[in-house]
Amino acid sequence: MESMEQNDSQMLEPLRDAEKELLEQLRILQAELERARTEAKDAKDALQSSEEFKSRLVACSRDCIKVLDLEGRLVFMNHGGMQALELCDLDSLLNKPWIDVWEPACRETVGIALETARSGGIGHFVGYFPAAMTKQMRWWDCVITPIRNAEGKARHLLALSRDITDQHLAEQTFRAIVVGTASATGSDFFPALVRHLASALGVRYALVSECDDQEHARVLAFWKGDGFGESFEFDIVDTRCQEVLHGEVRHYKEGLQSLFPRDAILRDWRAESYLGVPMLDHSGRVIGHIAILDDKPMDAHSRSIDLIRIFASRAAAELKRQRAESQLQVALEQVQKLQKKMEAENIYLQEEIRSEHNFEEIIGKSPALLDLLSKVDRIAGTETTVLIQGETGTGKELIARALHSRSKRSKRPLVKVNCAAIPSGLVESELFGHVKGAFTGALDRRVGRFEVADGGTLFLDEVSELPFDAQVKLLRILQEQEFEPVGSNRTVHVDVRIITATNRNLQELVDDGCFRSDLFYRINVVLLTMPPLRDRRSDIPHLVMFFLQRFCKRIGKQIGGVSEETMRSLMRYAWPGNIRELQNVIERGVALAQGSVLKLGPDLLPMEDSASRSPHSTKGSAYEDGVYNFGSSLLTLEEVEKRHIIAALEKTEGVIDGPNGAAIILDLHPNTLRSRIKKLGIARASSHEMS
Repeated sequence: MESMEQNDSQMLEPLRDAEKELLEQLRILQAELERARTEAKDAKDALQSSEEFKSRLVACSRDCIKVLDLEGRLVFMNHGGMQALELCDLDSLLNKPWIDVWEPACRETVGIALETARSGGIGHFVGYFPAAMTKQMRWWDCVITPIRNAEGKARHLLALSRDITDQHLAEQTFRAIVVGTASATGSDFFPALVRHLASALGVRYALVSECDDQEHARVLAFWKGDGFGESFEFDIVDTRCQEVLHGEVRHYKEGLQSLFPRDAILRDWRAESYLGVPMLDHSGRVIGHIAILDDKPMDAHSRSIDLIRIFASRAAAELKRQRAESQLQVALEQVQKLQKKMEAENIYLQEEIRSEHNFEEIIGKSPALLDLLSKVDRIAGTETTVLIQGETGTGKELIARALHSRSKRSKRPLVKVNCAAIPSGLVESELFGHVKGAFTGALDRRVGRFEVADGGTLFLDEVSELPFDAQVKLLRILQEQEFEPVGSNRTVHVDVRIITATNRNLQELVDDGCFRSDLFYRINVVLLTMPPLRDRRSDIPHLVMFFLQRFCKRIGKQIGGVSEETMRSLMRYAWPGNIRELQNVIERGVALAQGSVLKLGPDLLPMEDSASRSPHSTKGSAYEDGVYNFGSSLLTLEEVEKRHIIAALEKTEGVIDGPNGAAIILDLHPNTLRSRIKKLGIARASSHEMS
């Protein structure tokens, strides 16, 4: 029996151990279950608190938050949104199309926004409708987004609307003032500004003033509610404008008359409220102010103040512009007075120039000269191209001036170009102009002489010196009246009459291949040949007296005549330098003369018996068959010119420019003289080195 009990005890031992394990696992599971219950309760409480917070947040939001079904019917609206819409009962709107709430003009954009949100996008629009109770129109900025389920599909729509009525009205106000003043300029601007400012802000009075000394102000424009008032001036001390005109913004909502009892204007206007903003220039200095007043209390929102600040800046700029324009007008009137005075003086000077420099009257009555002037009269009124040919100093430019002054182009300029004085590389730029960057050194655009002479006359002196490439362009202008500036592909059309002049035989240059034949035939339409002075000796006394009168007036001497011996010598001389040489001789004689009668000594007068002192003299000169006869030798005209220049250079010891230079003696431009020296092969060194 005892052994059986021991066997039973041994068999039950594993069962007891298994029972203990089960009990331990059961205890652990019970503990885990209790902890899970506690966590679930905490999560439930937290979720409930979160949902309650969200509900309160949505309910209290001033934005209008709505939930719509996919058909666009209203399902939910927060309490704050109901207050904004002035709704007491939402039942009348629930489960009804939300689009019907909006004004008809907005419904198309609302429908587009709803469709965008249903498709998974974000819809946005701005619309308006009246409030439920006050019926005042209110503007809303709306955004619509989808509310998705666990599978990501839209099951509802969330619409968020924000009231932008104040912003919209401010924009409308600003736009109304801008549109009202946009077309107003000058003196009309300030009246338009005060009128539309008062209308847009709903006040009775508006004014703009100017003030520079912060003591006195002048009203530029005043709107008094039913029309414009008269402008007036006032002292700013103890007035509602004093602090504003010292640079501060001032607003008085009500009780304005009691605050400024000494301001009589406020009593006359029965003003109750005031808002003033200073007008500042670019340096911050007060130059005036804008003010609005009303006969009832006036609230001034920050947007209203900002709006007036904007137009105060605009008014300040306009005031400065008008002041500058007024000053400019005064200056312009002064300039016009000076211009009229200068025009009168210019007319007088032109008359003096015509008399002094003989631009329109050529002295002489010789048959050769009269025949030439007869041709000038016949062709001056035409548009014919003229070639003037003659020796140096015969007055070719005077003939060109006479042709221009008697033509239909006389009111337009006569532009002169000495082709021999222009460096060969700059001829085209000088004649036709160039654009910026056309070549090295072309830092700016240059207008050529042809363009300057448009509508007038261009006188090309020494035309035989033009380079070949410039001759081609000149031919095109003569044929087509158009050219292209250097470095440009822009064609310039001009209307220019061409007059050319030369002291060389162009036909010989053409035969030698030095001048284009087609250009020669084009400019040689009418040929005027200037008679040399030796062929019009009867004109020498007239020319001598003319130059004598001119230089006596210029130098300030009283010389009444010329001695008979001097006149006979002047008549005998061959004058290789023609009228220019005669002019220089008379000028030197007047400058050195003593007494009331001009007498030219051997050192001044080109006498035959004194010419033998120089190997290049003109002793015994006579003109035969186109050459000068110097004693036993016959010299060409070019050799005569060469020796004449050498003589002048010997006298000045090789100096060309300056008051004592050879250019002054020969009455040539220094560049022209340099060109002739180079062309004739004259070595310009000391006098003993010259050949």
